[in-house]
Amino acid sequence: MSDFTNELTEESRRDIGVLSRLSGSKYPMIDAHVHAVDFTQKTPGFKELLYYMDEANIKKSVVFGLPVMKRWAETEREAPVYYLDDDTDCYYYSFTDGIIAEEYKKLSPAEQERIYPLICGFNPTDRYAVEHIKRMYEFYPGVFRGIGEILLRHDDLTLLTEGEIPRMNNAALYPILEFAVEYDLPVMVHSNVSTTWVADHPKYLGELETMLSEFPRAKIVFCHCGMSRRVYAPFYKKMVKHLFFQYPDFLVDFSWIIFDEIICKDGVPSPEWIELTEQFAHRIMIGSDVIGNFHKMGVINHRYEVFLDRLTPETRHLVTIGNAERIFGGTRNRVENKQKKVYPNIFETP
Repeated sequence: MSDFTNELTEESRRDIGVLSRLSGSKYPMIDAHVHAVDFTQKTPGFKELLYYMDEANIKKSVVFGLPVMKRWAETEREAPVYYLDDDTDCYYYSFTDGIIAEEYKKLSPAEQERIYPLICGFNPTDRYAVEHIKRMYEFYPGVFRGIGEILLRHDDLTLLTEGEIPRMNNAALYPILEFAVEYDLPVMVHSNVSTTWVADHPKYLGELETMLSEFPRAKIVFCHCGMSRRVYAPFYKKMVKHLFFQYPDFLVDFSWIIFDEIICKDGVPSPEWIELTEQFAHRIMIGSDVIGNFHKMGVINHRYEVFLDRLTPETRHLVTIGNAERIFGGTRNRVENKQKKVYPNIFETP
């Protein structure tokens, strides 16, 4: 093993043999959905992230923290790591963005070019949340490339998070989307289209469409196409197609459960979703949705290969690299140019 391999976490070393046998997709890609921390806000670090990106044929990654932290209650003998490990609640944790920014600053300029960090550490029901976003852009100039993943309706996680239930059409998100439109920033949102006990219609789709209608220029990335565990609604493909037709800047990522249970169930690509992807090739990205466990990126992203094989080369390039680069790659300069007018001294070298 290399010197760096010897510095990897114990869990990562255990899995390195598996990863060497299944090292990502044969198609180079940008991983458009990476949580760099777990639900206790621990991270293996961006050096390890880059190591496993190289192992998994991932050229760049869109990276963010987690806006909530799992509480370890005094009644629980074992420390929880995942939000479902026990019934204890989660609470909002803003320093997740500081963790991301500080890890990013440790990298060389060439390494930084491979990471697109986003801001997510705020309560989406708080009308002061936009002030946190503004501060992060002011305190860490040139670091962040967008906003998200904003966790809104998220079945069990929502029920385990203290405070008001977050939803897409909450008034607190209006100034955030105004800020995003002004700076041309992408916004990644997790917002289930229904709830676990309603499967005959997309109960909460109207909340999303309200904001898409209010902010037609917002680059909203709809994570997992609005799907989550045990959350089903009929006609998923028709729903996504409707959103694409109605809102020209609307995007989705094919990550997590939507891919495994709808798009490529049992490892067999759906012809309907192949057709949809070809028709709206400029609006779709893919990602691993790992939660601090970078050693799994290759294994997770390898499963896309059977789907990518069915796409035309042009569409495959857009889905794996082109769209993520277009959406996230140019945001830093746009933010810096606007911020120099508002904060003329923050970009100067001390």
